[in-house]
Amino acid sequence: MSDEITIAEILNLALKEELERDNKVFIIGEEVANGGAYKVTKNLKAIFGEDRIVNTPICEYGFTGLSIGAAFGGLKPVVDFMTMNFSLQAIDHIINSSAKSLYMSGGLKKNSIVFRGPNGFAYGVGAQHTHDLSVMYGSVPGLKVVAPFSAEDHKGCLKKAIRDPNPVVFLENEVLYTEKFNFTETLADKNYLQEFKAVIENTGDDITLVGVSISVKICLEVSEMLKKENISAEVINLVSIRPLDVECVLKSVEKTKRLVIVDFNWKTFSVASEISACVNEKLFRVLKSPVQRICAKEIPTPYAKNLEELMYPTKEKVFQKILRSMFN
Repeated sequence: MSDEITIAEILNLALKEELERDNKVFIIGEEVANGGAYKVTKNLKAIFGEDRIVNTPICEYGFTGLSIGAAFGGLKPVVDFMTMNFSLQAIDHIINSSAKSLYMSGGLKKNSIVFRGPNGFAYGVGAQHTHDLSVMYGSVPGLKVVAPFSAEDHKGCLKKAIRDPNPVVFLENEVLYTEKFNFTETLADKNYLQEFKAVIENTGDDITLVGVSISVKICLEVSEMLKKENISAEVINLVSIRPLDVECVLKSVEKTKRLVIVDFNWKTFSVASEISACVNEKLFRVLKSPVQRICAKEIPTPYAKNLEELMYPTKEKVFQKILRSMFN
């Protein structure tokens, strides 16, 4: 294996390791036996066979319901959605059948299942394929919801999700699939698991930047731009939407006394809004300036490239807003 690895390749490796480790694990979805639209399941059918890498018709409602039934029976399905937007076809199963069953059965009916696929922003695919479902699923008790950024996040959290006794929604980002990361000893470790907690990517003293999935990359780029202005930024990779690691954010803001959340979702009812509310409730008197939420415009994603560029946060927009509103 090379010194670098893409996110699609590290997801493939994580799935392969878990399929080898536990014969109750299987993958189901459209085109998964052919490698999938983004090659995340590449070559897995050749290794594990069609009984464990199961191609389905275009019927999310059907194969999701089947998978939840299999999970009730003790198997561990990984449900592959070609895009998480298509999971809306099966949302009744995910929320009413999967998420609520443990509570409604008095703790008797666990279902170990992962719902995974590309979520949120991608270039040039229009409104119906760029809907970010982190808030929708994150609001539901009974689900764990993960939105990874780094290669370690993707591998460690996916393996952790597959082993979790209860349902996990695993929100990948299509743009990140081709991003390359160093192939570290941690990634080579078959036993590496990552907790569903926030990760501090950069330490700093002057401002806290919180990113969700793809927006972590913007936060890291902005932190480098701020260095040239002698501003030290702490960058938090949120990783988990539910449970939300509020304590990590609060501890950072207690130190920096300033907070910016960069979120590719719409601002109204966003992850950014939830974090902002939590910080204002706990640290209102500590803050030196108002919490800033930098999010997408409140419209469906335009297909036209020039309009799409206007809709979403960029490192330039975030950098300029920080300078104008927080350090003037």
